[in-house]
Amino acid sequence: MITTLRPPAVPLVAVDPYFSVWSNADRLTDDFTRHWTGQRQAMTGLLRIDGTVWRFAGKVQANANRYYTEPPAMEQTGLTVSPLSTVYTFEAGGVALTVRFTTPLLLEDLDILSRPASYVSFEAKSTDGRGHETALYFDVTGEWCVDHPTQAVTGKQTAEGGLEVLRLSHERQEYLNRSGDDHRIDWGHFYLAAETSERLTAFIGSAEMRKAFVRGERLRPYGDPETPRSVGEAQPAMAFVHEFGEVADVPAGTKFVLAYDDVYAIEYFGARLEAYWKRGGLTVPALLASAFAEYGALAARCDAFDARLLADAEAAGGEKYADLLALSYRQAIAAHKLVTDNDGGLLFLSKECYSNGCMATVDVSYPSVPLFLLYNPSLVEAMIRPILCYAQSDAWPFDFAPHDIGQYPLGNGQVYSDNALEGQMPVEECGNMLTMAAAYCLAGGSPDYILGHMPLWTQWAGYLIEHGLDPANQLCTDDFAGHLARNANLSVKAVMGVASFALLKGIEGDAEAKASYLRTAKAMADQWRALADDGDHTKLAFGQDGTWSLKYNLIWDVLFGTDLFGADTFRKETAWYLSRRNRYGTPLDSRASYTKSDWVVWSASFAEDREDFIALVEPVWTMLNESPDRVPFSDWTDTLTARQLNFQHRSVVGGIFMKLLKDKGLLLGGAVPQGQETAG
Repeated sequence: MITTLRPPAVPLVAVDPYFSVWSNADRLTDDFTRHWTGQRQAMTGLLRIDGTVWRFAGKVQANANRYYTEPPAMEQTGLTVSPLSTVYTFEAGGVALTVRFTTPLLLEDLDILSRPASYVSFEAKSTDGRGHETALYFDVTGEWCVDHPTQAVTGKQTAEGGLEVLRLSHERQEYLNRSGDDHRIDWGHFYLAAETSERLTAFIGSAEMRKAFVRGERLRPYGDPETPRSVGEAQPAMAFVHEFGEVADVPAGTKFVLAYDDVYAIEYFGARLEAYWKRGGLTVPALLASAFAEYGALAARCDAFDARLLADAEAAGGEKYADLLALSYRQAIAAHKLVTDNDGGLLFLSKECYSNGCMATVDVSYPSVPLFLLYNPSLVEAMIRPILCYAQSDAWPFDFAPHDIGQYPLGNGQVYSDNALEGQMPVEECGNMLTMAAAYCLAGGSPDYILGHMPLWTQWAGYLIEHGLDPANQLCTDDFAGHLARNANLSVKAVMGVASFALLKGIEGDAEAKASYLRTAKAMADQWRALADDGDHTKLAFGQDGTWSLKYNLIWDVLFGTDLFGADTFRKETAWYLSRRNRYGTPLDSRASYTKSDWVVWSASFAEDREDFIALVEPVWTMLNESPDRVPFSDWTDTLTARQLNFQHRSVVGGIFMKLLKDKGLLLGGAVPQGQETAG
């Protein structure tokens, strides 16, 4: 599928929160590529055709303070963003160039998913029936492995095992030296690798090498690449030149691998953990060798997955909905890091990007899970595990669920609100955890680990029964809106949390307890309907007539088939949301014009009519297409202006997959079995 969407930012290399680089421009030549935070992490691509040099990526002049007459840009003739690949096409001088960026984030294959290797491949061919002498230049800079350009890097170049491998590293290797939000990694090693060939030459030198290529001169590498050099002043770069020779009608191609070994990835309650891909002793040379050896098979698997996902998406919600899934897929995954704890338990740890950098945040995991429930539920268990570990420790003082386990990449205990009681989200996080646990089990996940913590689930369900129906003044996941008492949507979450616990009891084999807790949830839902009723819609908060909000938490009643709130509630809400639409979406509630894209899709997903779903979701597509803020998919935007409020590169865009999850019907079966309605 060739998308007509103009992405606000285009994913190029998307692996994890530190190794994620995008193009924030309409054309790949309009700007340097950038880390998801907006900091420059440059790559430059040049193509010499019959002696004339053209740009296809980035710019030649690395120093923004100096003028330089840039080589002409190739005409960008196409851009396609699929879930796993981004493909640009260019033309100039009688040659067509295809540049494909692929990060094989195949969720069913955790070894490949965790592998910190991303491909960029090139294919050139003649467009006019004549041969053209063609050479490719491609480089990436030391900016990729430092937090600030004042820092210095060292280099290393090796040739072994049929590969040319270039490496840049920050001169000071202080692993896991700090946590935070808007910063880059400055430990570990950044690699650029290619298969050895007579047509290939490799260099570690200054980005001034680009100008030598433009002039047709010999490139001059650094004399000693291991000498530390300032990223900002010396502009160190790793470069390959590939001589295609005479390009004719038969395409000529090559490929490179970008990789990052962070050495230590996460600190988890005092233990330094390596990335998942290392658990069997795999080394970087072996990883790179495998990446090249498996490229053909992986490319085919990626293409097949993309085709299936996009076909399913179009069937569920039309072409524009498919565009949303294509743009959100890599981002949702790359906002996580996959590791195992010291007992071998899987941990899929999110970073709350451009919010506060919290790690394993429960109310960030909750909106993201539709993607992972669809393609690998074990990753949902891997989100739940760190929270259960922390909640059962002496370090957690409360009888409700935590918000997070630290600030990425240091998971040593919750940092949100400094653990002050008034800053917690007690109903929110209890409801989220219970709902995720039930959804994981119903989606086919092994229930053993979840059921092994039944005392904690029982405690949290009891908290919701006591405190959840009419919540006290507190925060919910939409904490940017501030505290709110009697929050009707938060109350829905409490009801569905109790229903989720009922489903867990059923999975445990206790049919009587399941029926009893479902009756409790139904009684809560009946009271909710009376409290929330405001005529043709439901209220933002109980007692506040004339208000409203997106009741996105209701979607679980549909997914589980529990039928607690009644079909008339969903019909009434859908009609109201349609009547409140602005050009760039339906507002989150009656207090402001902003919205959350994930919640729009969740709310649209309980529409009975596919056309109503499309009508509610297409404004999100329009927002992305017209937003002046060129950042990775922002989930918090204004419905009148399409401006980003904050938030970018967050995992919550996994929630955009909610309609696909609903249509698959994976979680149905939550209703009380016939004849048990009065048991317990």
